[in-house]
Amino acid sequence: SFFMIADFHALTSQAHVQDPRANYRYTMALDLLALGIDPHVACLFFQSDVPQHAELHLLLSMITPLQWLHRTPSFKDKEDKLAHEWLTHGFLGYPLLMSADILLYKAQAVPVGTDQLPHLELTREIARRFNHVYSVAQFPIPEASLTDSPLLPGLDGEKMSKSHGNTIYLSDEPDTLTQKIKRMKTDPKRMRRNDPGTPENCPVFAYQTLYNQSESEALANDCRAGRIGC
Repeated sequence: SFFMIADFHALTSQAHVQDPRANYRYTMALDLLALGIDPHVACLFFQSDVPQHAELHLLLSMITPLQWLHRTPSFKDKEDKLAHEWLTHGFLGYPLLMSADILLYKAQAVPVGTDQLPHLELTREIARRFNHVYSVAQFPIPEASLTDSPLLPGLDGEKMSKSHGNTIYLSDEPDTLTQKIKRMKTDPKRMRRNDPGTPENCPVFAYQTLYNQSESEALANDCRAGRIGC
């Protein structure tokens, strides 16, 4: 398995560009090691240490239609939110660099969350197009490897992202974590304590199902019946 610390990708973030001295990539390495990634078994590396990532990205950009990149959810989501000067060529090409990251290693399975499936599908299209244009079987068509864990939303119920300021970090101290959880949004349609709730619409409940499995079913039933507050 290859675990890449994507420091090229990080440069599409305004925060990383404005603070290039920040040691983000080393804190990311510490997080991965803390999660149990064994560098004696898996390959843990910095993206920028392998120049072929940038080289393949350039080559793939010569055959990738512009409209394929414009339709990716990440670009459409940020197009109206980012300041105009941060809608850069690098930001538009972010999914293509991701494709290069995958295809460079001829990956057959890619562990992703459901929110990344559109990007993986773009990679599959690009692999097929490359193989067709050059009449070669250069790249296998990678498949998604999904887990049973739910998609964990950010503090505001939207996709968790540093640029949205809605993140929970592995390195957060307990007091910080408590304060973050306390201000999380819950079921937006539930106005009163005895109103019937919909746990599936509650961002906090996604965490209950993962971290509090033994009680999550009872909590969901009590929520639907209006027996407990948010």
